[in-house]
Amino acid sequence: MHPDLAIEYNFPLKTLNSFGIDARAQCYARIESLAQLRAVLAEPALAALPRLVLGGGSNIVLGGDYAGLVLHMALPGMELVGADAHAHYVRAGAGVNWHAFVQWTLARGLGGLENLSLIPGTVGAAPIQNIGAYGVEIKDVFHSLTVFDSASGATFALDREACRFGYRDSVFKHAEGRDWLIVDVTFALPTSWQANLRYAELAQALAERGVDAPTARQVADTVIAIRQRKLPDPALIGNAGSFFKNPVVTRAECLALLERYPALVHHSQADGGEKLAAGWLIDQCGWKGRNLGPAGVYPKQALVLVNNGGASGADILRLAQAIQRDVQARYGVLLAPEPVFV
Repeated sequence: MHPDLAIEYNFPLKTLNSFGIDARAQCYARIESLAQLRAVLAEPALAALPRLVLGGGSNIVLGGDYAGLVLHMALPGMELVGADAHAHYVRAGAGVNWHAFVQWTLARGLGGLENLSLIPGTVGAAPIQNIGAYGVEIKDVFHSLTVFDSASGATFALDREACRFGYRDSVFKHAEGRDWLIVDVTFALPTSWQANLRYAELAQALAERGVDAPTARQVADTVIAIRQRKLPDPALIGNAGSFFKNPVVTRAECLALLERYPALVHHSQADGGEKLAAGWLIDQCGWKGRNLGPAGVYPKQALVLVNNGGASGADILRLAQAIQRDVQARYGVLLAPEPVFV
């Protein structure tokens, strides 16, 4: 075996998934360099195993022990790699903590990522999910990324078009990109920065603070305060953040729902569709603050499912399915989970 490799067996994953589910990996490798990644996958006994790529563990639900190889992507590094009239280009390794990276950019006077403050997870996982919050998505500030193709052993760059970003979606969630492992990500942060205050709650919170022309740091601090008020800290209460995607329906479907439910929270989309607030739908079905065994719905935010202590992946799944059934029965809308069930 390659001398740089430290493969561990029957490895505990409880601290490596934000739900805090107690599960173990048959084999585990912490990857801190591209050379290590190549070496692991060059080992026939390891390459033949089922494989789970793990970043911050903030978007998975472990159904039990993992009978295969866990690749914990921990590639480090943050750097300013260039600038032009339009943007500053910053690159970070796939294993860098996302919020730490946002703070790093702000400390250098670079705006663009502030609305995405305090989102759990790693830089490498961010494009997979096309993470978004408070009116900004990764695709809005994305430049390119480097992937390692585990099938061919090649590395290459992908631009925004090649990543095929959608709502909480990207090429990495589809067959074409399933063998691609993200090594690093480069962002284009605007030279002429302007605060993005399209999200009403954020604009209102800044106004309440008496801030008329916020800096990027002030936007970030306000986003952090909002998130801390509404969302549980995974270090204290196991959770994966927003558990369900906001469903998108046709304009006609939305109008029909509004006739029956005038208070329905909805947002018009550029393509003519209507995005419904999943949290509102769940709350109206009486799930906010309710528990089902050791799993429950967070009392301050109906979109967040929590591990109240000792919950298994099966407990989380049972709760999610119960919520889906109730929302579909009442509104005719099927909620889709954001986390991946493993």
